[in-house]
Amino acid sequence: AAITMSVAAFGMSTSADAETLKLSHQWSTSDIRHKVAQIVADEVKAANVDLEIQIFPSGSLFKAKEQWTPMTRGQLDMIVYPLAYAGGRVPATNLTLMPALVKNHDHANRINESPFMAKIEELLNEDGVVTVAKGWLAGGFASTKGCIHKPEDVKGLQIRAAGKSFEQMGRVKEATLCYGAILSRFANTSYAAPATNRMAALSSDVNPSPTSSSQPTIRR
Repeated sequence: AAITMSVAAFGMSTSADAETLKLSHQWSTSDIRHKVAQIVADEVKAANVDLEIQIFPSGSLFKAKEQWTPMTRGQLDMIVYPLAYAGGRVPATNLTLMPALVKNHDHANRINESPFMAKIEELLNEDGVVTVAKGWLAGGFASTKGCIHKPEDVKGLQIRAAGKSFEQMGRVKEATLCYGAILSRFANTSYAAPATNRMAALSSDVNPSPTSSSQPTIRR
């Protein structure tokens, strides 16, 4: 999943007094994402440019999924944020949470410099947000019933996914529409062909039970 440190694209005061930027995130002070934010804040302070970053950890300023709107309205200056949380406002950011998107650290670095992420950044800019740092955190499939290696291993299990688009990928009947719509936005990139192949490999033999879009689980 893509984690970004972003800043609101609004002009700062021209006052001679030191400017303080408010940075919000959802994690504790022992979490690596807070530590990265602290490194940035310390470097800014050491630069002695009349600018400071005040960090509000653990959702103390805004709840996790409530941070995007204040950012776009100029009520919040910076966030450390899973990009997919912005999916309601910028649907293409759901792509950054898709399974098997990133192979390894080298691949993550190349994706950060790719037309794919350039397009994501363009869409964020349109919403008034600029990314100042990008990171990727590994995820996986876990179960208390046993190891998950193939689709058959989740038969009969109830699954919770990390986001609405991720859940749609788990429902074969919806997967083509969901994934296809997102891919169409990036049809001219080098990632379109392999992603299309993955979509074509979805088994038509798996028929998940119908579930409402408001339900947070998938049953196979």
